Amino acid sequence: MKFNTKSPLFLVTFGILLFAGVMNLPMVLQFLQSMLSLVFPVIIGLVFAFVLNVPMRGFERLLRRLASKMNKKPSDHTLQKVSLFLTLITIGLVITIALTMLFPALITSVKSITPLMRERWPEWLAILSSHEIDVSAINEWMNSLDFESLAGNAKNILGSAFNAASSTISLITSVLFGLIIAVYVLLSKETLSRQTRKFVYANLKEQTADQICEVAVLARDTFAKFLSGQCVEAIILGVLIFVSFSVFQVPYAGLIGFLTSLFAFIPYVGAFASCAVGVFLALLVDPSKAILCLVVYMVVQFVENQFIYPHVVGNSVGLMPIWTLIAALIGGKLFGVVGIIFSIPLTATLYVLVREDTNHKLAQKNRLSTQSGE
Repeated sequence: MKFNTKSPLFLVTFGILLFAGVMNLPMVLQFLQSMLSLVFPVIIGLVFAFVLNVPMRGFERLLRRLASKMNKKPSDHTLQKVSLFLTLITIGLVITIALTMLFPALITSVKSITPLMRERWPEWLAILSSHEIDVSAINEWMNSLDFESLAGNAKNILGSAFNAASSTISLITSVLFGLIIAVYVLLSKETLSRQTRKFVYANLKEQTADQICEVAVLARDTFAKFLSGQCVEAIILGVLIFVSFSVFQVPYAGLIGFLTSLFAFIPYVGAFASCAVGVFLALLVDPSKAILCLVVYMVVQFVENQFIYPHVVGNSVGLMPIWTLIAALIGGKLFGVVGIIFSIPLTATLYVLVREDTNHKLAQKNRLSTQSGE
């Protein structure tokens, strides 16, 4: 039985329901919130599956090339299981290395910053005062800060995000269930994809179903290229900054390299932010090191952008810099770091769809104008 969305009965019923929903908006929002809490683990699982599918497909391609040289080739399902296992092991190793090796070094760097700030602060005040700048308010604010407490709690500051998440038992439970759901989704992704296609083609027109499948493939490929490219680019850039700063004896090489890797997911703005932090930390140690930090950072950025990024990442999303920047700013404002990561490939997908639709309409207009001219 099909409903006619243009029939008077349907329009009247829809209007009544819409009016009732607006008049009882708090109850509707509470209902939607409760429904969202029910499906929240499923949403997390689908997001995990989407992200984990990127390295998993890389392992699958590698294993298939290796299996092509074997006499007895393993089945596709076996390759998927091994690829998922390698993906989870790799992520576990990265997290273990970060917790056991990287974060202790970062904590030590943060603890050493606060004494330097207290030591250099009188010098900065003297410089500002020599230029007839009123520093009484700034001095009062700095004196009110408890540097010793900040240094002692540096570990808590770095782990605040993790502690905030782990304090909520329901969130941990949702994440664990989401990870389990992601594993099952990835293990049966071929079957789920086939079932979804059958459902779409069974309930929609063939042309509409074709368009939905094309958009889904475009979104998948765009997100995969962006995530894989940005991860590789972030690691390379962080390592280059760390090695370069270590060679030229710029202070806090490990901390700046780590921050550079994190900020690499924020196009254009991230590079300036990590550079500013590096210059500030170098200024605490030695003003001459600040200039060296700026020069080394800009040289590394230039080399990476001109020679490494085009070969490793390339034009992964196909967006102009202005659209990339706007997408990152809006996504970050709405959803934080997650919004920054996902807003750029989402904007790239929309950009491709709008571009293709625009070109198609222009081609139709040109064809019509040509026919009318004849």
